[in-house]
Amino acid sequence: MIFEFEEMLDFCRKHRVLIGSVVGVGITYFALRRYCAGGVCRSKARLDGKTVIITGANTGIGKETAIDLASRGARVILACRDVLRAERAATEIIAKTNNQNVAVRIVDLASLASIRKFADNINKTEPKVNILINNAGIMMCPYWKTEDGFEMQFGVNHLGHFLLTNLLLDKIKSSAPARIINVSSLAHTRTEKINFDDINSEKDYDSRFAYRQSKLANVLFTRELNRRLEGTNVTANSLHPGLVLTELIRYLPQTVPAYLRIFFPLILFFAKTPKQGAQTSIYCAVEESLENVTGKYFSDCAIKEEAKAAQDDEVAKKLWEISEKMVGLKH
Repeated sequence: MIFEFEEMLDFCRKHRVLIGSVVGVGITYFALRRYCAGGVCRSKARLDGKTVIITGANTGIGKETAIDLASRGARVILACRDVLRAERAATEIIAKTNNQNVAVRIVDLASLASIRKFADNINKTEPKVNILINNAGIMMCPYWKTEDGFEMQFGVNHLGHFLLTNLLLDKIKSSAPARIINVSSLAHTRTEKINFDDINSEKDYDSRFAYRQSKLANVLFTRELNRRLEGTNVTANSLHPGLVLTELIRYLPQTVPAYLRIFFPLILFFAKTPKQGAQTSIYCAVEESLENVTGKYFSDCAIKEEAKAAQDDEVAKKLWEISEKMVGLKH
């Protein structure tokens, strides 16, 4: 044993540069991974007696958010379009949290009729809605249209949640104090405007611009919603979850230029896990110090400044009015 130990010491002396390099690379890797993981919600707040609705809660960030909020005692409603996947997710969430109060309600955010049916069901059957998390989304897909003829990304990411929120607004107000959380993206900073002249990208479609526009719309919607909620004790905030490895990126290989695909390994390295990506959504939903914080944009569990294009009150109002007409809230 002594001989073996001395041999090991001799090996370490001879190869100390190599060993040092390996150790250095390992430390750097774990440091980078920790940095990329971002902020963590430290709140221990309970949500007993509270009702939460999360769109797109059967996978990714939405599912991890649902697991966390269910573990705090909330009634969690998984608002999803795929009933089988949603029911599997609900079973898993119940098993993980020992909270039986997890329900599945079907809604397709690409269908105004489905959204209206979902909201009507919630308004009739749920006594309250304390937290609404507009989480579902689609990113950089091919040029598709929703059931109602809207460009898919703008239709699902913005218009679907816009209609859903408005249809549930009276219920949410009556449940105050309440919170509305819109999951946006840092991508909103990569565009300078909403293209009102071609809002459905019928004249020219670029999957990246369409995604960025929809995420800018999320922040502008939050801004105008906050203004309209003044005095109701309902807060409205938006957030960037970070670069997260979820099903959201499934269309990237089809829609991004070939030269960008070489960077996909970097996405795998720097991306957050869904649990890490859910932290800011959870933070906005439960953090006690945010009880009266509204109209803000968050990233890594902290308030950040949104893009200049997202700070324009006139554009936010115009987007709201156009969205009302598009979804049939006003004619």
